[in-house]
Amino acid sequence: MKLNNLTPAEGSTHYRRRIGRGTGSGLGGTSTRGHKGAKARSGYKRKIGFEGGQMPLQRRLPKGGFKNINHKEYVAINLSTLQKLVEKLNLETLTIKDFVNAGYAKSSSLIKILGNGELKAKVAVEANAISKKAEEAINAAGGSVTII
Repeated sequence: MKLNNLTPAEGSTHYRRRIGRGTGSGLGGTSTRGHKGAKARSGYKRKIGFEGGQMPLQRRLPKGGFKNINHKEYVAINLSTLQKLVEKLNLETLTIKDFVNAGYAKSSSLIKILGNGELKAKVAVEANAISKKAEEAINAAGGSVTII
């Protein structure tokens, strides 16, 4: 083994083309960037959605839709769910904390009681909103409703 026949281990080196190092390298001159234009300049960054000066798609398509800033998102809880909770936890009053602890809502969410299902238990319910059918069913069962 002599110094003139030493080679690096196989796979340890990677050939990398040296761009912009003179015409003799074959990759000098324009350094693979072509002639003129934004892409030939230093500091070029492609803008998201740029289509070469053509009107971009997001500006060609019409705007649509409407977002109501006063919209409130409610978590819907049915009478059948109330019945299950009352049977499971043996409660006489259902507050928002009870719904949160049972995993039906987050502490920040608004709760609306809907009239799907049957309620047999006498229970006092606290909620942010309630449907007429649900309110009638709760009152018919001997319970009460408090809207917060």
